[in-house]
Amino acid sequence: MISLSHIHPMLVHFPIALVLIGFVADSASLVFKKEACLSKTGFYLLIAGTLSAVFALLAGVLFTADMSGSAGEVKATHELFAWITLGLLFLTSIIRIFLVVKKREHSDLKWLAFALYGLAAISVGITGFFGGTLVYSYMMPL
Repeated sequence: MISLSHIHPMLVHFPIALVLIGFVADSASLVFKKEACLSKTGFYLLIAGTLSAVFALLAGVLFTADMSGSAGEVKATHELFAWITLGLLFLTSIIRIFLVVKKREHSDLKWLAFALYGLAAISVGITGFFGGTLVYSYMMPL
């Protein structure tokens, strides 16, 4: 039987995979400039990753139990980086949507979006690290 507490662990892998692969596609688009599909792939994965991050974060906030002690500290750090990741993804998505709608994808603003996307990719990795630490150090029986 699946309980509400299982929803967060089931959702968290989507933003990790979508954001990391999306950033790799965006990075590859800088090397292979003639391949327009790489930049579009990075854009669509960014949007999908942002939406999945919203659902994963909400599931974590709403459906996971409170923790105390050192586990509570790790959970607080995990949640802080989850919010940072979502903020970076949201800001990057807004900039990229603006560039696509205004057909200014080759303006200098793309570099700001790329840098924010890179920070979001790093942040989602850090978030996942603390989430994994929480599970394997404090929740799994030895």
